[in-house]
Amino acid sequence: MWDVFVNFLTEVLKALESFCGDWGLAIIILTIIIRVVLTPLTLKSTKSSAQMQILQPKLKAIQETYKDDPQRQQEELKKIYAEHKFNPLGGCLPLLLQMPIFFGLFSVLKNVSTLDPNACFYGIFPHLGDSAALMFQTGGFAAAWVYILFDLAFGVLTFLPMWLNTRANPGQQQSQTLIMGVVMAGAMIWFGWSVAAGVLLYYNASALWGVVQQQLITKRVLTHYKEKENQRMLNKPIEVNVVRKEKKKRPTKKAK
Repeated sequence: MWDVFVNFLTEVLKALESFCGDWGLAIIILTIIIRVVLTPLTLKSTKSSAQMQILQPKLKAIQETYKDDPQRQQEELKKIYAEHKFNPLGGCLPLLLQMPIFFGLFSVLKNVSTLDPNACFYGIFPHLGDSAALMFQTGGFAAAWVYILFDLAFGVLTFLPMWLNTRANPGQQQSQTLIMGVVMAGAMIWFGWSVAAGVLLYYNASALWGVVQQQLITKRVLTHYKEKENQRMLNKPIEVNVVRKEKKKRPTKKAK
């Protein structure tokens, strides 16, 4: 099944390359096609993130209230999710769908020399199947600087969305998120050091698209959901918990 997918991806890239005349541009076009196809799911993911931001105070309150009763805590959380029609995993779907393409491209470009010995990106990369590590070993920094630059961009574009998210939603976990972002960026740079330049080109183009899309959409969606939630709370009937005290039985006189 995986080989069928890789072969399909190879044929798509070959068709795009024959259309535009450049392998690097073919990868960028493929990236745009994928991102456009995933736009409805991305919108759903953005809505899910916006809902999470709005519901966060309620979720924290429930977790704190029922911290000693995990079962009751889960029940109350499920009630909130059902009431707001919220899926905690809704924001992960676009990323999960892109992962097979990412690893599929890794397989395709690992053997790109068999497709075209001169597969390049308008001369920017001598060959899209080469990595920064390979170019540095064979030609030093002078031959590898473009590859290194794209590898660093791989890390920056991993960190940037998390940084933008903390700026838009400052809170107690801001520092932890930034630390995790730095660690992930470092891990991506280390991983990208030995990855084919074509894979880095795909990821960087996709991540750059995602950052722009996030800035254009997130604010609108978040504002819309905040207004919707505020309106819902205004129209929601006030719930009053009344605790009635049990009346003590009046003592009856004993019959003489």
